[in-house]
Amino acid sequence: MSPTNHEPLKDTALFSPVKIGQMNLSHRVVLAPLTRMRAEKESDGVFVHGDLGKTYYSQRASKGGLLLTEATDICLYASGYPGVPGVFTPSQLAGWRVITSAVHAKGGYIFCQLWHTGRASPPSFRNGARAPSSSDIPISGKALDGSDYASSPPKPMSVEEIGEVTEEWASAAKRAVEEGGFDGVEIHGANGYLLDQFLHSNVNRRTDAYGGSIANRCRFPLEVLTAVASAIGASRVGIRLSPYNYFQDTKDSDPVATWSYLCERIKGIEGGIAYVHMVEPRFDETLSETAKLDALSAYTSTSPTAEVTRHPSSSSTPSLTPFRTILCPSIPLLTAGGFTPTNAAPAISNGSADAIVFGRLFLANPDLPRRLKEGRSLNGYDRGSFYGPVGEGRGYVDYPILEGEDGEERAEERAKL
Repeated sequence: MSPTNHEPLKDTALFSPVKIGQMNLSHRVVLAPLTRMRAEKESDGVFVHGDLGKTYYSQRASKGGLLLTEATDICLYASGYPGVPGVFTPSQLAGWRVITSAVHAKGGYIFCQLWHTGRASPPSFRNGARAPSSSDIPISGKALDGSDYASSPPKPMSVEEIGEVTEEWASAAKRAVEEGGFDGVEIHGANGYLLDQFLHSNVNRRTDAYGGSIANRCRFPLEVLTAVASAIGASRVGIRLSPYNYFQDTKDSDPVATWSYLCERIKGIEGGIAYVHMVEPRFDETLSETAKLDALSAYTSTSPTAEVTRHPSSSSTPSLTPFRTILCPSIPLLTAGGFTPTNAAPAISNGSADAIVFGRLFLANPDLPRRLKEGRSLNGYDRGSFYGPVGEGRGYVDYPILEGEDGEERAEERAKL
């Protein structure tokens, strides 16, 4: 990807203030939760952020800006991925406290995204235990350790286990805020991970109170959201959702009906949560934007309720509009997926979103808010260094940062690398 020139966006809606939860943001450029796998190993399943993590997040902090952290384990073996931090040991929380203090020192805000991957990681990453999920349906293909997912199907969670994980999520959120210094947490309910495995009808084949109907499939995510809101206050809680997700073999039979019901219930949570963060239907981890939208259009056209998946201005384009309509104006909507300097500000000004979440561009441009505001060229990103290796700074903290405003501090940061 080559550097991109664009018009200054300082006078656009992208740089207008907005209140989200307890935060008074001065702009609407948000760092996406990006799994980078750079935390340092302390013991089996326990990874802790050190100086690299502090540099990474403080580089991307800005006055009145919001950062969402990488997905973070709520408990031991919640993912088992190498280099993924957690909030379940004193050392992890101490490492996060250094990072949150650095972000706050620059006038920024930071939420911790909390996850459990469910069937998306193999037994070798979980001390030999089978992965929990809604049902026993494995992901197709190979896991990160090279094994076939099908060789060890996930274990359907019991009702008791669902309750235990719900409590763990709430405890993790409380630790993150009280001991880690975070301004709040984002529950990861998207991208084919544990909560999303309950939402999608092609994965959730249960016949009890947590499967079958839309209400039953939404039960576990809603119980987690309610428990976390009770633990730390609803205004400190966000949730990430991906209604049109194909990642990790998820494909709901009626995404608009399912996530509309979920949004209605989210809207009714006492106190009002801080935000809902959704992934645009055009975005896919492997398909191009055109291929993804074509696939969605063909897929949803086979549903009896397909017409409600269409954007009002198009007969063939799925959109987040139905969910935005439900949530607005009481719950802010953050949107991610394929945003650029060209289409970000219009999404705010036309009412499609309250803030824009940038991933790859923010990864490659630590000072992205400034570059967008001033119309500066953008660094290209290196896909080969997106993930790990553990403790490696290349492609993590070495992207160029503009001199000038804050230049002395930025130069000092680079000198430490």
